[in-house]
Amino acid sequence: MMKGKDLLSIYDLSLEEINLIFRVAEELKSDRKIGKPHPYLQGKTLAMIFQKHSTRTRVSFEVGMYQLGGYALYLSGKDLQLGRGETIKDTAQVLSRYVDGIMIRTFSHEEVEELAYYASVPVINGLTDLLHPCQVLADLFTIKEKKGSLKGLKLAFIGDGNNVAHSLLYGCSKVGMDIAVASPPGYKVKEEIVERAMAVAKKTGSKILITEDPLEAAKDADVLYTDVWASMGQEEEQEERMKMFSNYQVNKEMLKYTKEDPIFLHCLPAHRGEEVTEEIIDGPWSAVFDEAENRLHVQKAIMALLMS
Repeated sequence: MMKGKDLLSIYDLSLEEINLIFRVAEELKSDRKIGKPHPYLQGKTLAMIFQKHSTRTRVSFEVGMYQLGGYALYLSGKDLQLGRGETIKDTAQVLSRYVDGIMIRTFSHEEVEELAYYASVPVINGLTDLLHPCQVLADLFTIKEKKGSLKGLKLAFIGDGNNVAHSLLYGCSKVGMDIAVASPPGYKVKEEIVERAMAVAKKTGSKILITEDPLEAAKDADVLYTDVWASMGQEEEQEERMKMFSNYQVNKEMLKYTKEDPIFLHCLPAHRGEEVTEEIIDGPWSAVFDEAENRLHVQKAIMALLMS
């Protein structure tokens, strides 16, 4: 069903494909737990291009390929001729002769789209400044594990209208979840992302709220989600962002507005005491380490479906 396709954005996936990824991820997670081998990618190779540093993305893809019986090849920007002016088109065509799939974690989403256009093997978006689809598929899988289903639940994202927020808008609208995104002025999600998500939401019954009020967003939420206030590449803005986001911290006070048994998610790394308090991220509401683990299982499912 998905063999040979790219995964650049959750927007491009059908609900059937999302559910298929979850079913395969659940099976692979169960197999790993009981020690059952699952070498679906025996003899296959994944090229991993990293122009941004990573912990979870690198380890989960590399370990995932090993557990699927394949091999993952780490390529930093310095390792490739891209850094010396070779075109993305040429790189895509050359790598396609060597490997069975390409995962890329970089800045420009347009570069990933160009890579996928010219590559003849599946391309997986490991992160761009615009979108983070693998993370959000793992998030939704985690919510489904914790809550039993997705449709009709409400997720509140509190903080910067970044790549995670964009992919959450796509993901929640696809699966019929309500989503509220609260961000300060000047840091809101992109309007074109909201418009596309709302068009999907009309078909699935999902409700979307974009607000500047974090407590309005948190009202009756089943899931609270946040991210760092200054992402990679925004370090120079740290001081200004600390001022702008000071009222957007996820804390115990915010829990008064949610449902009685919310779960807390964070894509990590986290800055305790900034975007979230220690008692929340390390408390009984937190599922952040289950969420991080599920990156492995969901990405294994993606690779198996696209590359096997």
